Amino acid sequence: MKRWIGLGLLGLSLSAHADLQADRLWVNAGFYSAHFDTDKGLRNANPGIGFEYRLDDTWSATAGRFRNSNDANSSYVGVYCQPWTWAGMKLGVVAGAFNGYPNAKNGGWFPALIPTASLERGHWGLNVALVPPLKDRLYGAVSFQLKYRFQSVQ
Repeated sequence: MKRWIGLGLLGLSLSAHADLQADRLWVNAGFYSAHFDTDKGLRNANPGIGFEYRLDDTWSATAGRFRNSNDANSSYVGVYCQPWTWAGMKLGVVAGAFNGYPNAKNGGWFPALIPTASLERGHWGLNVALVPPLKDRLYGAVSFQLKYRFQSVQ
C-alpha cells in the first residue's frame, strides 16, 4: 500500500487542477543514472514507471516508482519549478520526497531538492537532474529520464 502513496498524491494534485488536459501528461520508464562513484557497484539503469503533469510553463507535478541505484524499490513524489529557459531547455529544481534508499532514513521517506533541466519537443522529452551526494547515504549522479507524451501535439 505504501508504494502507491506517491502516485496517490499525484492524483490528488491533478484533481485540484480543474482543467486537466491529456496532452500535458508525460510517462517515463524510470531513469539512467551516471554515478560519480563508479567503483561502488551501483546500479545505473533504474527502470520503473513515472508520471509528470505540466501545470503551466513553470510548474509540473510528478510521481513514480523505480528500482534505485542500491537495487531496492523506491517511490517519489514532487513538484518541478522551472522558471528559466536557456537554449530551448527549461531550468530549475524538483522538490519532493523519495524512499527506498537503505542508507537514507533506513529506507523511509526523505526530502530532496534537485537541480533539473528539461527539453520537450513534440511527443518526446528528457529530464536531466544533478543528484547531489549525501555522505554515505545517497550517491551523487547525473540522472537522465526519457519521457513520452501520448496525446496529439500542436
